[in-house]
Amino acid sequence: MQSSFSSEAIVYTAPDYLDQYGNELNREAIATVRQERLASLFTPSMQPYLGAVESVRDLHSQWFDFAGDTVKIGRADELSAEQQQQFYRALQTFCPWKKGPFELFGVAIDAEWRSDWKWARILPHIQPLGDRKVADIGCHNGYFMFRMADHKPACVIGFEPVAKHFWNFQLLQNIAQQSQLSFELLGVEHIHFYPNFFDTIFCLGILYHHTDPIGLLVKLREALAPKGELIIDCQGIPGDMPVALTPRKRYAQARGIWFLPTQSCLETWMARAGFSQVHSFFAAPLSIEEQRRTAWANIDSLQEFLDPGDRSQTIEGYPAPWRYYLIARKD
Repeated sequence: MQSSFSSEAIVYTAPDYLDQYGNELNREAIATVRQERLASLFTPSMQPYLGAVESVRDLHSQWFDFAGDTVKIGRADELSAEQQQQFYRALQTFCPWKKGPFELFGVAIDAEWRSDWKWARILPHIQPLGDRKVADIGCHNGYFMFRMADHKPACVIGFEPVAKHFWNFQLLQNIAQQSQLSFELLGVEHIHFYPNFFDTIFCLGILYHHTDPIGLLVKLREALAPKGELIIDCQGIPGDMPVALTPRKRYAQARGIWFLPTQSCLETWMARAGFSQVHSFFAAPLSIEEQRRTAWANIDSLQEFLDPGDRSQTIEGYPAPWRYYLIARKD
């Protein structure tokens, strides 16, 4: 975690990557945004999450397993009965858990999204992450960051502006204390602070939430080192034409959806953004087995967002979502 955070009694402070790589980055701009975003962690709405992290801040474990589908941290027999109860209450504070699965001190957390399915699709197609500088754009609670840690990267920097997700990640990081993982309260709009820096950038489930997807792709390309690799997972619609759907208000009940491309449209965006090597390696409808209601995410999910009489369309009457996965490399 960044050394600039003052709440060291609550936050595990990993070595600051700026100490090692600062000369390659816009160090001053990163530090400025860090300071601006710090206040968002301590607003009244964040107090339950801060309190949950603080209540278990002394729990640590040397045991973890990031290689399997489930991110596992700590063994059940490491905690007393009282600690188990306190820890369980802290975990419940973060419901709904959207990304997972996790097993934390023996507590199994089945999240809304089967993020392990996504990682299993991606892993065979990417360059090995060993000793690479990696970005996880929209890292949420850090599930993918922990999976990446198993591959011994030089560093993984998670970009995530949502303060709740910071505290969710911090609860996990306080236990596992993975020094190569850093969480930044930055959005993808700050990626230009990292020119020609990252060997690998993961941009998973982000592109369709932005009003200028091609401009965003250009910025991501500029943040890649020469020969660097960008992995995109994007929600979209079926079809052969290079077109994108723009919902009038909501799509599958979600706000903030701007452009849902076909596969050929997404490939065209990548080409227009300056990528000369684009490879599509997965395309399929999003299933109600991959995104669904669970005990740890007791909320409406994909099944409720589709037309009950016609699962090929959303309840708004739009084509039901597909997922497209692409890899692009920078010359």
